[in-house]
Amino acid sequence: MNIGDASEATGLPAKTVRYYEDIGLIKPARASNGYRDYDEKDVHRLAFIQRSRSLGFTIEQCRSLLSLYEDKKRASSDVKALALDKIREIDRKLGELKSLRATLKTLAEHCHGDERPDCPIIDEIAKGAIS
Repeated sequence: MNIGDASEATGLPAKTVRYYEDIGLIKPARASNGYRDYDEKDVHRLAFIQRSRSLGFTIEQCRSLLSLYEDKKRASSDVKALALDKIREIDRKLGELKSLRATLKTLAEHCHGDERPDCPIIDEIAKGAIS
């Protein structure tokens, strides 16, 4: 199938499919006219990458997951380790977001939100500005 068909089958833009080829995540065959020729395995790999990305894995983590997926002698502990690393990263980001939320909530609570120009939100942001 051509890139348009592969794109439609996976829901990925053709530009993304080309990018994944450029970085070596997929390697479709080439037809005699030089066009990419995607088979079911390529489409499956694209769907696998898309699902991995939707779970928050980076391109390099997707590369590792693909390698593990294709290794029928893999240890499931290797896959689990990648998932646990991702969970720790998500937990760290959640902590950062909760802290940001708390800071903004406190600032918003101290802002009168009226016609006066004084605003603790602006004042706090300005503290970090370079003069």
